[in-house]
Amino acid sequence: MKKLHLLSAIFLLLTVLSCREDYDYVNYGAIVSGVQEPEDIDIKGLYVLNEGNMGSNKASIDFFDYTNGTFTKNYYNAQNPTVVNSLGDVGNDIKVYKDKLYAVINVSNYIEVMDAKTAKHIGEIPVQNCRFINFHKDYAYITSYGGAVGASQPGYVVKVDVNTLQIVGQVYVGKQPDELEVIGDKLYVANSGGYSSPDYDNTVSVIDLNTFTEIKKIPVAINLSKIKKDDSGKLWVTSRGNSADVSPKIYVLNPQTDQVIREINIPVSDFSIIENRLYYFSYVYTSSGTESGYGIINTDTFATMSNNFITDGTQNNIVIPYGIAANPENGDIFIGDAKDYTSSGELFCYNKFGKLKWKVPTGEIPGHLTFLYK
Repeated sequence: MKKLHLLSAIFLLLTVLSCREDYDYVNYGAIVSGVQEPEDIDIKGLYVLNEGNMGSNKASIDFFDYTNGTFTKNYYNAQNPTVVNSLGDVGNDIKVYKDKLYAVINVSNYIEVMDAKTAKHIGEIPVQNCRFINFHKDYAYITSYGGAVGASQPGYVVKVDVNTLQIVGQVYVGKQPDELEVIGDKLYVANSGGYSSPDYDNTVSVIDLNTFTEIKKIPVAINLSKIKKDDSGKLWVTSRGNSADVSPKIYVLNPQTDQVIREINIPVSDFSIIENRLYYFSYVYTSSGTESGYGIINTDTFATMSNNFITDGTQNNIVIPYGIAANPENGDIFIGDAKDYTSSGELFCYNKFGKLKWKVPTGEIPGHLTFLYK
């Protein structure tokens, strides 16, 4: 009799799974199963760092597994049940480097270091007011606002040995540095001056990684934020402008000359580059409210390839776009939606043609995404 009931339950489950549409899903507690058929690609999964509202200590990590098509909320908590207070306050950046996963926890003043394949705790790196992280050879580089609360205080970059997780150097840069990128043996740091309004910083600091010294500052535009390189080695830098008379834009730097070579009048909030395509979203405040946009820029010609890469109309379901990542293997485009900043967010997955494949609930404010390779 028990065996009969078991066979009936299995048949019912298989019936439900076989009838689901491309972006329907079956919820088994923290794990969402069947969001997508498993794919035979070199990317194993996607980590999602949820910021959590400031002061709530709700930073969290979710994980989408390409090998079995499951999405797990609070993956970090499940893998680290003995870690007290979970991740802490405001997750600001996440990256995989070699065999480790690094999560920058801004207000809690540290970087959580985990095993890349399991997200199990390995250690911590204490850095005051830490912001973003990048890597070169055997070192991690982390931007910090430090204790700065005014215009006169510069931020700095901390150098960490990835083998020992010990801080081995520090260099001062501009005011309130945010993202950073490596080109050759140079590190480029986008200085925001975010605490210093209306006296924002407007420079990109250039650090010689051989001597770990700042060798110059490149004037670009006020309130810089994101900085990433394209496949040909050019640097793309976003400026948030101000809320008065300076509009947000994106700029292109030539690292051979350390000069700005292009100004593009598009309010890019965040972006991800694969091949010669820069996928971006914008979320800007206007006199009538807020406006969102989703476009593609050709990084070779600087031309706009699309003013909306979402082609099925589902962009209207995204309330506040907050994070983006494009899969270089199959062209999937992920968008994190912060919703109202206080409740669960949502992750949208689009195929390379801009059609929604699936969507799932996430932790609060899903803003930072990184791929895990096999």
